[in-house]
Amino acid sequence: MSEEKILIVDDEEHITELIKFNLENSGYKTICADNGLDAIKKAKRDTPNLILLDIMLPGMDGYDVCKEIRKDNSISSTPIIMITAKGEEFDKVLGLELGADDYITKPFSIRELLARVKAILRRTTAKSIDKNFGFGKININFEKHEILKDGVKLDLTLKEFEVLELLIKNRGRVMTRDFLLDKVWGYEYIGETRTVDVHIRHLRQKIEEDDKNPKYIETIRGIGYRFNSEE
Repeated sequence: MSEEKILIVDDEEHITELIKFNLENSGYKTICADNGLDAIKKAKRDTPNLILLDIMLPGMDGYDVCKEIRKDNSISSTPIIMITAKGEEFDKVLGLELGADDYITKPFSIRELLARVKAILRRTTAKSIDKNFGFGKININFEKHEILKDGVKLDLTLKEFEVLELLIKNRGRVMTRDFLLDKVWGYEYIGETRTVDVHIRHLRQKIEEDDKNPKYIETIRGIGYRFNSEE
């Protein structure tokens, strides 16, 4: 069914085996690691299409693994779903701020996990029919998921790119936080609208000349965001 490879990083053997069994049953290839250092090594060696990353790992925890992956140009764009037993908003937001694309909280149903995996992979491999788009010093190739600023490639996570793409395709229109959540994440997201705000802040830091006084991604107080171009 699928040639996509998924790296499972968890030090609890029974959880790893459960995830591995169900992913392989759904047609995916799997790679497993039970610690952070091994996870980074296998991510570089096997270049998985997706990483399922537990936060509570021996030695280097999931947050540090995520940071290291995002710093390595060869694997920095690999989608990451964080797995955590913690339910506090702080932990969820921290994972997103470090570059995770999604998270799921233990205990979780296999059906929910598979749905999120499928959604992430579908968006990663989906081709866009839109042509290049430019504004200011930014040039975007939607088909290649590539964005340049002054000719230098910017590193955006999958979710950051998808939020920006949706804003641009609806430029001039106000996009509510709930609308962005529904269209980008595709299900009722536990992190609620704070998730959108985190991604918008990261986008502004990367594409705006002054992220404290954004020119392109405008906040519509109490509602959401609007993209304004120079067209």
